[in-house]
Amino acid sequence: MMLVDLRSDTVTRPTDGMRAAMAAAEVGDDVYGEDPTVNRLQEHVADLFGREAAMFVPSGVMGTQVMLQSLAPRGTEIICEADCHVVAFEAGAVAINAALQTRTVVGDRGRLTADLVRGTLRPTSFPYTQQSLVTIEETTNLGGGAIHGVEEVGAIHNTAREAGLRLYVDGARIFNAIVAAGVTARDYGSRCDGLSFCLSKGLGSPVGSVVVGDADVIEGARSYRRRLGGAMRQVGVLAAAGLYALENHVERLADDHANASRLGERLATDVPGSVDLDTVTTNMVYVRTGDCLASDVIAAAADEGVRMGAMGPNLLRLVTHLDVDPAGIEHAANVVTRLLRGVI
Repeated sequence: MMLVDLRSDTVTRPTDGMRAAMAAAEVGDDVYGEDPTVNRLQEHVADLFGREAAMFVPSGVMGTQVMLQSLAPRGTEIICEADCHVVAFEAGAVAINAALQTRTVVGDRGRLTADLVRGTLRPTSFPYTQQSLVTIEETTNLGGGAIHGVEEVGAIHNTAREAGLRLYVDGARIFNAIVAAGVTARDYGSRCDGLSFCLSKGLGSPVGSVVVGDADVIEGARSYRRRLGGAMRQVGVLAAAGLYALENHVERLADDHANASRLGERLATDVPGSVDLDTVTTNMVYVRTGDCLASDVIAAAADEGVRMGAMGPNLLRLVTHLDVDPAGIEHAANVVTRLLRGVI
């Protein structure tokens, strides 16, 4: 039976080339700043985004947390979209770890705009809560992989600066946005005060994220990484996977986007009303299950070798990645079509 895992782009396995790079990695003690492979990764990322410094962290959540703490003083307020990862998927860490409160606003498919940010600004006089930061997610998870785009990010950054605020980009899947829009990492790096991205999602590494920004921001983040237990020793074996991914797995993200489009087109055609093709922007396909519970569809699909996730009682999320080829897409489309026909 063919197995197709579409739950997330985090389920990928290291490729043979990546495993070889990891096995051959030169290592040292990164707490002392002496791991040469980690240092190469950090220097490469800083140059890629056109910023002064970068730092490897074990996870995407830790990346957001150390950057929020470095960019936003404790007790202040950050502006973000209501369904962003920081609010919805980090177990309250923004309040517990960073001691920040959130001012949320509902955007289109998880996206903020400069006008929405402007509308959430508070007076700066006493006794209003002081605002310090705007954070956006690129691409948006609950928005189905939607892209803000560099022009809107720039407009948001300008609006934030005019109000004395900074902008942080939670770019877990930013390379999906870069490839889909045909822009560069520097286009994003020049339009924010700090940024993070995951190596362990579409890029296919087993572990890790990287934060990037000005030297003082990253130095602050380094202290917070230590406090959260994220400082590691001979971690070059993991950094090597990240370097390999950045050198070999970025352009191929276009294949994931093409597979997502194909999957969305099949389902929209075979099961009318199940997929809005205008929302299939990168590597995610959100599928409405009508009167059928998403959990029931997931259980039935698993029996036929197709794994999926639920983002609501009647909403499936299917995510393409480097371990899913066109044959897997066709198998998944056939299975989901068969299960949904007659329901919607």
